[in-house]
Amino acid sequence: MNIGLSARNRRAWIVSFSAVVLSVGAAHRAVAQHPAMPGMRMGDTTGMLEPLGVSMERAGSGTTWIPDAVTLPARHFMAGDWDVMLHGFAFGQYDKQGGSRGESQTGSLNWMMLMASHALFGGRVQPRTMLSLDPWTVTPRGYPLLLQTGETYHGEPLHDRQHPHDFWMELGATYERAVTKQFGFELYAAPSGEPALGPVAFMHRPSAMDNPTAPLGHHWQDATHVSFGVLTAGAFGHAWKLEGSFFNGREPDDNRWNFDPIKLDSYAGRFTLNPNPHWSLSAAYGYLKSPEESDPQQSLHRITASAMFGTALGAGGEWSTSFVYGANKMSSRTGLSNSVLLESEAILDRANTVFSRVELVQKIAEELVLDGPALQVALDRKFNVGAATLGYIREIGSFSGATMGFGGSGTLNVVPGALTNVYGSRTPLGGLVFLRLRPTFKRGSA
Repeated sequence: MNIGLSARNRRAWIVSFSAVVLSVGAAHRAVAQHPAMPGMRMGDTTGMLEPLGVSMERAGSGTTWIPDAVTLPARHFMAGDWDVMLHGFAFGQYDKQGGSRGESQTGSLNWMMLMASHALFGGRVQPRTMLSLDPWTVTPRGYPLLLQTGETYHGEPLHDRQHPHDFWMELGATYERAVTKQFGFELYAAPSGEPALGPVAFMHRPSAMDNPTAPLGHHWQDATHVSFGVLTAGAFGHAWKLEGSFFNGREPDDNRWNFDPIKLDSYAGRFTLNPNPHWSLSAAYGYLKSPEESDPQQSLHRITASAMFGTALGAGGEWSTSFVYGANKMSSRTGLSNSVLLESEAILDRANTVFSRVELVQKIAEELVLDGPALQVALDRKFNVGAATLGYIREIGSFSGATMGFGGSGTLNVVPGALTNVYGSRTPLGGLVFLRLRPTFKRGSA
């Protein structure tokens, strides 16, 4: 087993880590030049208008909300009259997936987001962008991940691999304005962005942000977080939001560097409730027209529900847990294909983080690409597959407002007996070791 870095992977690691380091360092210098009052949240430090008191800190991915009691590690600074937030993660990892379908790979998973706020016409405008070098650092084919399915590479469906994110994960803008003391409206437009469908995308969930890998139920739950063409309108109060979207239902193609053709051929709606600072609940429905390029006549209906809990942990940590349910109904098939997920992350203190994830997904033989001679089954036969992951990260250094941690995770996958010959075991194992770079986590400050 060769775990050495190729010249290409060394360059990929250097570029992805350097991009985050330089960006966080620049933000750190800007914060030093524009110091914030200790203990204040983003809206308090800058005096920016917060419609109905909804802080910029509540934003998850797209137009989703997270609980007010938890926060994402980010750097905040002023650029003229603009209130700027920068955050992102870079993982340099060695990924080993066991069993007959397993592979190994050295690479980097990474993303960086820049969001700015400014008062406009009595409300708040927020242009944003999120970029990823995944297509280069884990290749356009993605990274090994047992039992994962979804999207294609060179016209063939991916299986036991997670596709990379597109370079343009998001490019869009949100406008929010209070109409009365209890009611406001929201508009969101993005050539690449996230419609009002599904929970907070896994990279932005406080319960999963330090876990490098995507959930096995990604294409049942939050895969539409990269959609090429999104228009969303919504109404909100202090603790609730109702949204509707028109968006492009087609999944991104395997050219990960460009913008795909922008269409608005699908629709979705979502209701979110934050009843108190510790909870965020959501439910959504969406219709996706022709999501798969390999099967353009097939459309699907998707329903999702999620519950996120978060609380402070000790003097400087936090604990967050999420439950997510997602189901797909394909136009040519009867019944739902279901998925459930329970995940949790605890930032114990400045040096130690633990995370876990347990999930169960119903996947059909066609999705798992069970069409070889080892197993002859109907393509629409459902199989219940699952995985349990446990991980730990130890911070080993900090600089320029960023922290680097060394960590690892192990996954126990579970397949039905009928798939033993395909995967070599009913419980094939997978694991990662990694270095993780992100902004330093600080509760209640910039």
